[in-house]
Amino acid sequence: MPNSVTVEAKVVGRRRPVITGWSVPLPPGTSRAPFTLRDLITCVVRAEVEAFQARQAEQRLQQVLSKAAIATGLAQGKVTLGDRDFEQTVNPETAVDNAIMGFIDGLYYVFLDDIQQEDLDATVHLTAQSRLTFVRLVALVGG
Repeated sequence: MPNSVTVEAKVVGRRRPVITGWSVPLPPGTSRAPFTLRDLITCVVRAEVEAFQARQAEQRLQQVLSKAAIATGLAQGKVTLGDRDFEQTVNPETAVDNAIMGFIDGLYYVFLDDIQQEDLDATVHLTAQSRLTFVRLVALVGG
């Protein structure tokens, strides 16, 4: 079994994917035990939470404003480095639970190598070339 899987995310109705070619590391030891779709979704969600937290930490670092950014801020009435003081806390377990519930509720579909996966507890077989695609469905207004 490979040590990572390539992930992309799409939204029905959009031409371009939301995420393309993102490599998600798989936890050590996944080759020894049966690996289910639930495990795979959990790995992807945890990796995304870690990436989000890393981006937040990076944004908190002091940055230098350019003269143009200061001038724009003055014209708008407020010079700021952005919302660096606002930090969202994300609980990885809650995020995993929400992702699993979203799958159960049919808010998104999962395709592994272009084959739709419908059973959370079914064993998935990954190769080094495997692509995992999340397709988020968009509800119609009034539908």
